[in-house]
Order: sequence, then structure tokens, then C-alpha cells
Amino acid sequence: QVRLVESGGGLVQPGGSLRLSCAAPGFTFRAFPMSWYRQAPGKERELVARISTNGDSTNYADSVKGRFTIAKDHAKNTLYLQMNSLKPEDTAEYYCAIEGTGYKGQGTQVTVSS
Repeated sequence: QVRLVESGGGLVQPGGSLRLSCAAPGFTFRAFPMSWYRQAPGKERELVARISTNGDSTNYADSVKGRFTIAKDHAKNTLYLQMNSLKPEDTAEYYCAIEGTGYKGQGTQVTVSS
């Protein structure tokens, strides 16, 4: 069993920034591609960003391109999502996931509001 723990969410004003982190004690991040998803109330879960196994390839939802950056730190076994120029429509619960395994975290709430 792998336990993923997200952190870094919170309340931020439009235009602000947050950095989300995802840690999994005892799990080797370098072995799998990983992703960030989000889900807002009443909406379907959306794939926000994905990073390849070795971290050399990334993909983003059109809605966050140019504003969000996904990264893996293999030495720290941590996945990050840097979110800049946040908009109210970015408000959601954000989850990290290990692709191909079904493992995902409990989520961290991001609220963008003035």
C-alpha cells in the first residue's frame, strides 16, 4: 500500500501563486509517471498535468498551460505543482496520482478568491 500526501493548498487571491507538494514515504518516484488531477464541486475530475517517469516530458491541460509547472524531485521523492497567475476557475480539490497503479492522495483544497 502506498500513501500519497499532498500539501500546499489554501486560499489565494486571483493572480497569486501556490506550490503543491506530494510525498510518498517509502515509494520510489523515479519508477513511475505521475500526475496532478483536480475536481471542483459538481464537475468531473480533470487531468491538470502529467510528468514522465524520468521527468523529461510533461503535459498540461489547455486551461493551465503557461501558468502551471509540474516537476519531480527524485532525491526527495516529492512531486510538485507550481501554480502561478491563479484564477477563480482553478478552485478545486487537487490530487496527485501514480500513473498505472490506481494510487492517489487524499487531496488538498485550492481556493482562488478575492
